[in-house]
Amino acid sequence: MYENNIQNIIKAQAGDEQAMTDLLENNKGLIWNIVKRFTGRGHETEDIYQIGCMGFIKAIKRFDTSFEVQISTYAVPYILGEIKRFIRDDGAIKVSRSTKELAMKILDLQREYLNKTGQEISLSMLSKELKISKEEVSFALDCLKPVTSIYEETGGNDDDRAIVDRLTDNKDEASIITDRLAIKQLIENLNARERQVILLRFFKDKTQAQVAQVLGITQVQVSRIEKKILSSMKLKLTS
Repeated sequence: MYENNIQNIIKAQAGDEQAMTDLLENNKGLIWNIVKRFTGRGHETEDIYQIGCMGFIKAIKRFDTSFEVQISTYAVPYILGEIKRFIRDDGAIKVSRSTKELAMKILDLQREYLNKTGQEISLSMLSKELKISKEEVSFALDCLKPVTSIYEETGGNDDDRAIVDRLTDNKDEASIITDRLAIKQLIENLNARERQVILLRFFKDKTQAQVAQVLGITQVQVSRIEKKILSSMKLKLTS
């Protein structure tokens, strides 16, 4: 499914840039899956992807390789958190193309520095690296802010939380994504016939009789296969 090479993670934590690049490349599907949840909110999708990559790098830097957990599962809250923090801190502002291009250079530098050191690059360092003032750095980063935000508190009733906080809970959302990743991985490990039974029954809403007809077996056989698969998946998910 997604890359969980412990040796690469250890190398990346030690500052190996190629190992981190490999991890990012092999896990870009995970990052994009999360990024897609934030489309249509006033930002370029590629910008959100870069922010998601920063969250993934933070997860790699903080991952304990003794954990009995996939890095994809561990990284989800970091990716979600980084993207939501980026959007939550944004406000409305209009800027030129050149300023936005500068902002993307800054994001690249932030990611590279985080990759190398595991630390956030300071405003002063960005200013020195780009040979511009701190004010210009700050303004360029502000250009990534959207016209509107669903993170403003609504007020006027008993529930004055931001709209996004009422729509979804960060912990619950991360759990939902990680559960889906786990289920997807379990399905991928099934043999061809077992996978087809699950897909037809639970993704295509076919009855056991219809599945039996498609596969050319009896309904009793379909029932037995289904029970066996569900029992095995439940055991693996709860173990």
